[in-house]
Amino acid sequence: MVKLARTMNKCFHTELSSHEGTRCQFNGGKEVIKLGIDVHQHLYVVVEQVGGSNPKPPQRFRKEAFLHWAAKLNNQGKRVHAVYEACGFGFGLQRQLSALGIDCHVVCPQKLDEHNRRVKTDGLDAKALCLKLDRFVQGNGDALARVRVPSEQEEQQRAIHRQREQLVKARKRLEAQGRSLMVNHGIEPIQQWWKGRAFAKLQVPTWMQELLANSQLILLALEQKIKTLTLQLQNAAEPNQPCGFGALTSVVIDREIGDWQRFSNRRRIGSYTGLCPGEYSTGDTRLQTCVTKHGNPRLRAALVEAAWRLVRFQPNYKPVVKWRQTLCQGAPATKAARKKAIVAVARQLAVDLWRIRTGRVSAQELALIN
Repeated sequence: MVKLARTMNKCFHTELSSHEGTRCQFNGGKEVIKLGIDVHQHLYVVVEQVGGSNPKPPQRFRKEAFLHWAAKLNNQGKRVHAVYEACGFGFGLQRQLSALGIDCHVVCPQKLDEHNRRVKTDGLDAKALCLKLDRFVQGNGDALARVRVPSEQEEQQRAIHRQREQLVKARKRLEAQGRSLMVNHGIEPIQQWWKGRAFAKLQVPTWMQELLANSQLILLALEQKIKTLTLQLQNAAEPNQPCGFGALTSVVIDREIGDWQRFSNRRRIGSYTGLCPGEYSTGDTRLQTCVTKHGNPRLRAALVEAAWRLVRFQPNYKPVVKWRQTLCQGAPATKAARKKAIVAVARQLAVDLWRIRTGRVSAQELALIN
């Protein structure tokens, strides 16, 4: 009895890692280890929590040293969980920890200063992640906003069209710099001035032509590489695409999704696109706002692009029929109304593609002709 009283007293006077003030008297075991990791390029800041105890002070590790330390923890026969935020360093750490037998989660980047203290350090971020992981391990599935980790093959495939996108942006930037140079010196700019015939007809001073020639060589090389990647992506598209859908757009959508089977219903795929309306409701007030945009931005852009083409090439597609009066050429609709309509078509297109890719319906049943 005396020992139990001391344990209970310790529970009530210690800052616990959970909202339940007396949890440690029921979960006193130390078989579970939670690791909150703040990831950097050359080092990791890690906060460890053993069982239901308080998180330990943050520790700094080099990459190799951390993996060696994590392997030692896992070899002690205890269950080890880890979590870190998705960042520009990819999913390599998650794969390495999973290979060691550690249950590692990747979560969306988020504001970890829940108390709004306006103090941000690597140690505090790692501790906040560790506490969220503690609640998740205890059974609160909403404690972590987890990110799906793609396979290495999926990452390699989507890297192709993402590189093409980057090259297109670089080409546009260099082309705009050349036009800006001409405008700054009172010369009428020419669209696509860097192409062969247009560049030969440029009426510019010699010094400016030399500067533009430096950019032209890069632009020509970029254009050739973009064409090569475009052809490669188009050849990878599935045959018998609906008319107007586009082979390149189809590949981009499929590779950004990765696995269509991971969505269990239409609401999940609609939410993933970020094309669903937001909501701000309180009391008797219910307000739907603009789209959430919390999903995949590349997927969202590809869906909107495909939706505009379907308006032209698939007039019998049900969403197009529904919004035809707003989207047809010359319709007396405001710009905002047209945006709202095309977003609705794009959202329904994502759902229909999910139904087609998972074998629930065929394209012909949805009035999508080849």
